Amino acid sequence: MKVSVRPLTGEALAAALPDLAKLRIAVFRDWPYLYDGDLAYERRYLSGYARPEAIVIGAFDGTQLVGAATGMPMRCHADEFECAFTGRPEPIDDIFYCAESVLLPQYRGQGLGHAFFDGRERHARALGKRWSAFCSVQRPVDHPARPAGFRPLDEFWRKRGYAPLPGAIAHLAWKDVGETSETRKSLQFWSRAL
Repeated sequence: MKVSVRPLTGEALAAALPDLAKLRIAVFRDWPYLYDGDLAYERRYLSGYARPEAIVIGAFDGTQLVGAATGMPMRCHADEFECAFTGRPEPIDDIFYCAESVLLPQYRGQGLGHAFFDGRERHARALGKRWSAFCSVQRPVDHPARPAGFRPLDEFWRKRGYAPLPGAIAHLAWKDVGETSETRKSLQFWSRAL
């Protein structure tokens, strides 16, 4: 499969948001997110990317969006995430938040994860940011929905220079697949200097 990767900002980013919403719902339904998403929520959430400093790195198979990675300055993102950095030495204004990375399963293993990080880190440097950060959802090792043989992405992230930030935990609520109400999840921040 020949996939092209390109950065999207401004009008191109806005035009991709409906497809990104569908992609997020599809990919985040799987482990470890187990997100039971809906388009109304996605539209509200993704509307925050309609700002000049935001970026989406899109992966396209022809004209179809098959993967994407999003990012924006940490200061522009959810307060719950900014709060995770209270008391840390990195100034919030110096941090670029690499939000979600979503990729359909059949396109994995082709180096697109690196392209996603490369594009966001390049954008962060162009904005003058000194740190790049993202967070990963924390689930119990014995969670009943954990697939056999699941390998977390920790090794990939460490090879890119990221490390978990002690004590930098955010909390967000969403409804898991098969559940009737939202529950709070813990998300561990990882970071690296740019």
